Order: sequence, then C-alpha cells, then structure tokens
Amino acid sequence: MRFARTTATAAVLAALLIPTTAHAAPAAAPGETITLPVRDALGRLPIVDEDRTGYERTAFKHWVDADRDGCSTRAEVLLDEAVVAPEQGARCALSGGEWYSVYDDRYVQGPSGLDIDHLVPLAEAWDSGASAWSAAEREAYANDLGDDRVLIAVSAASNRSKADQDPATWLPPASGYRCQYATDWVADKMRWGLSVDTDEAEALADLLGDCPDVPVTVTLAR
Repeated sequence: MRFARTTATAAVLAALLIPTTAHAAPAAAPGETITLPVRDALGRLPIVDEDRTGYERTAFKHWVDADRDGCSTRAEVLLDEAVVAPEQGARCALSGGEWYSVYDDRYVQGPSGLDIDHLVPLAEAWDSGASAWSAAEREAYANDLGDDRVLIAVSAASNRSKADQDPATWLPPASGYRCQYATDWVADKMRWGLSVDTDEAEALADLLGDCPDVPVTVTLAR
C-alpha cells in the first residue's frame, strides 16, 4: 500500500533526497542523548538501498534473561505494559492479566494472545545496517529494554499482519496511532544508527507531514 503525497510532505521528501551536509548524521557516541523535532530526525537518517542477503532470524538472539531475574525479555515487556497485572508463577510463567494493543485498538486478555513486536522488525534492521553488526550488538537490539519504543506488546494477529514490513507497505489499522508509530519508528532507527530506503523515507515523510512535529529524544545505543 502506498500513501498519498501532499505538497508539504513532498517538500520534506525532497529535502531528504538531496545529499547535503545538513543531513549528515550528527557526530555522537553511544550513550549520548539527542533531541530533535521528528521531521529533522527523519532527515538525519541516511538513505540507503536495503539488502537482505544472508538474513536469518537466528542472527538476532532474543528473549534472553539479561539481568538473570528469571524473566525473559518477552516477560519483562509483558509485565511492564500490562494494564491489569498478570499472575507470576515459577520461572516467571505469566497467566491472566490484560493488555492494550495499540496497533488495532483493542484489549487482549491473557499473554497467549500477544506477540512482543520489534517495532523496527529484525529483518528490517538487518536490511538497514544490522547485517554489519557483531552478534552481541544484534542480541542487544533484539532485547532492548533501554527504550520502551523498541519492543511493544500487541495482538498476535496485528503483529503477524505486519510481519517484517516497513511503513511503505504497512501501517497500524488503528489510524489514531499512526503518528506515534511513525515517530517511534524514526526514534528507533536513530537510536540504533539504522538507515532508511527511498520508499520508506517517502512514506514516513508523507505521514509525518500530517502529524505534529514533536521533539524526539533518543539515547544512542551505538
């Protein structure tokens, strides 16, 4: 699905596609925090053709228990995002509880109906630069609990509809969430130093052209 372009968003896209030093990534180091209006943040992302050569999901080790508290990354996100807390049993087994799935604007009862989505999918991250990362960096990305925009609990149906698509071909069915989705997508890519392709940049520019140009604050992961 492609999205209609307005005059304003066409201007944003044109600015993105002109190679100028103004759009070079800021000199920054991991751990540094950057705040930019979201459209400026989009303009900072390098535009590069995607390449999925060699991708395997197993290249991103995920749902680890990094802090050794007995709860995997999946369980940590579920516990953090529950609107009604689940019961926690042995080995962090969760039951009951309730979650709100922002993708499709509905409540989900119990953890079995939920997926933990990488907002920027693992395959998309690979295409956008993660293919050159170390295994440790890919594991850190796949289990990133340091920024609550990276991982999100959503209905399994909505997540599987999305699969590995970027905003050029998929947006959340809940239209009221789309500005937030695009803003968080840009923030995640900036946090991890990932690129965008031309279609993706166009779709984001189109969408953000109709959204508030809110400030985005990101602590760089790499």
